[in-house]
Amino acid sequence: MALDGCGLVCKYVLVIFNIIFALVGMAFLGFGLWLRFSSNTRGIFSIEDLNSSAFVIGVTVLILMGSVMLIVVTFGDYGACSEKRCALLVFTALVAMLALGEVIIGVLVYSKSDEVAASVGEFYASLYTLYVASGDPAIAVSLTFIHNALHCCGLTGISLVEMVQNTCPKPDGFLEKIKMPSCPGTISSVFDSKAPLVMGMFLGTGALLITALVCACVLLKQIKKNQQEVSTYYSAVY
Repeated sequence: MALDGCGLVCKYVLVIFNIIFALVGMAFLGFGLWLRFSSNTRGIFSIEDLNSSAFVIGVTVLILMGSVMLIVVTFGDYGACSEKRCALLVFTALVAMLALGEVIIGVLVYSKSDEVAASVGEFYASLYTLYVASGDPAIAVSLTFIHNALHCCGLTGISLVEMVQNTCPKPDGFLEKIKMPSCPGTISSVFDSKAPLVMGMFLGTGALLITALVCACVLLKQIKKNQQEVSTYYSAVY
């Protein structure tokens, strides 16, 4: 029997959610693999003393997050499109764990904002150093995204000495043509002054995951109901 009402709406919501999740997951996984196996960066992972550095940890997290997100999408799309309860049950369990993880990470980021800011700043400094040494286009895209998102420029922000000027945003006003905010300082100030906002981003993502979780539960209930109705019909006929 076909889905109707809330079940049909939830099916479309899950499909849209999985499309967005797949795009983000592929971006994370692709970027993480590029940084892991690029000729300019893979040597870092063979140096034992750097195994606990923010850069290595950051790349590992990107790869793991991307992989997990694509696994979630696989079960979610298959379960929603083919209306398979087993796949939806696995999807529900994975999304529940991700939602819980997002909430826990958000709280930890808020309570340990200084340590997180230092780690993010170290990761940025590693990207900066690698780009200056190699000119890797993938790292250039990453720096451009960070610079535009935070409206900062390099380690110093001074246009005459900054070595990543081509990845920086357009200056706002005459003074920024001379010196823009430096990214390590901006990162630190973001976590210091906007820690609740950062936590809110994690909690907001958790809320989206919970929405997908609710839709999956509604869809599971609808599929179970339809299967029971079909079983009852055939029992009455035969």
